[in-house]
Amino acid sequence: MLSRKTLLLVGSVLLIGAGAGAHFPHGPAPSHAAEPKAAPLVPVTAAHANKGDVPIVLEGLGTVTPINTATIRTQVQGTLDSVDFVEGQDVKRGDVLAKIDPRVFEAQVDQAEAALARDQASLKNAQLNLARTQPLAARGFATQQLLDTQDSQVAQAQGTVALDKAALEAAQTQLSYTTITAPFDGITGIRRIDPGNIVHPADANGLVILTQLKPISVIFTLPSTNIPDVQKALASGEASVDAYDAANKQKLDHGSLMLIDNQVDASTGTVRLKASFPNEKKDLWPGSFVNIHLTIAIRHDAVTVPLTAVLQAPSGAFVYVVDTNHVVSMRNVKAGQSREGKVLIDQGLSGDETVVTAGQYRLTPGISVEVVSDDRKDMVQNATTASAGMLP
Repeated sequence: MLSRKTLLLVGSVLLIGAGAGAHFPHGPAPSHAAEPKAAPLVPVTAAHANKGDVPIVLEGLGTVTPINTATIRTQVQGTLDSVDFVEGQDVKRGDVLAKIDPRVFEAQVDQAEAALARDQASLKNAQLNLARTQPLAARGFATQQLLDTQDSQVAQAQGTVALDKAALEAAQTQLSYTTITAPFDGITGIRRIDPGNIVHPADANGLVILTQLKPISVIFTLPSTNIPDVQKALASGEASVDAYDAANKQKLDHGSLMLIDNQVDASTGTVRLKASFPNEKKDLWPGSFVNIHLTIAIRHDAVTVPLTAVLQAPSGAFVYVVDTNHVVSMRNVKAGQSREGKVLIDQGLSGDETVVTAGQYRLTPGISVEVVSDDRKDMVQNATTASAGMLP
């Protein structure tokens, strides 16, 4: 007789066989597994590295400063008769700006002329007396003392005439100061005094401020470490300067570098430089702040890539390069200047590569990518939106 344990074992085997037969009604399951699906391509945007001439530019903040500016003051005291300029008007060197009552100074000129005429007559009389005495003294009819006296009188009269001429010149100069003229080409500011007022040389405000606008200068600062490069550019004639507005977007004028200041500011480590601009359109206004772009050299056959293509790692800057099979690799680069959305690559790229410009945070070397066009760039996921919880 079979034992109870043996009967239970036989029943279990029959149940397992029946289950297996129910699961595979048409025979045993196939031995091979399903093939895995290919990984999806990562969408990115990309751009070609450009190769060409690249200007090396230093940027600094500057202040527009007139080459010439003057507070127009009177040099004599008197009543202001007239103001002959229009506020904000362009004037030329020598143009009349104002006039002071000249009558007192005209009288002084008349007095000086009269004194000169009187003393010239005295000189002429002394010369005639000397001319008469000389032949008499030669024949013994006049003493030597008389001759010496006549000679000294002539010399004294000559000195008096010279003094009178100097006094007349001084009086004429004072009279000329009653007509105030422009010392240089420029533009007048706001008038500070009206006709009828008594003006003095010591008046602090003066009559008006005259400022030269064409040409005009800009004084700006750069780090003192740039001095050797700037000196080299000045010596070679490659230095050129562009002035941009305070927002650093609109170009205002193109000019030339005049000089580097002879001292470095030890407290800031910067040096001041001065540039000159034609300012034909008067876009540069005295006292305003501008951004200066100083070109010190032109780098030929230089490689540039978009700013967004360059990433930073602990080991340094790098870019993702896309090959012809749309597979990316990581390339270490040495980045140079960055401006206008472009980065100069000093080392690492030859200029014929395609680099990823957006979507890098999902990339690893060897992954395949899909380079999308600009009208489909919304497909590209970036780290900003992902970190904000907008992307998986």
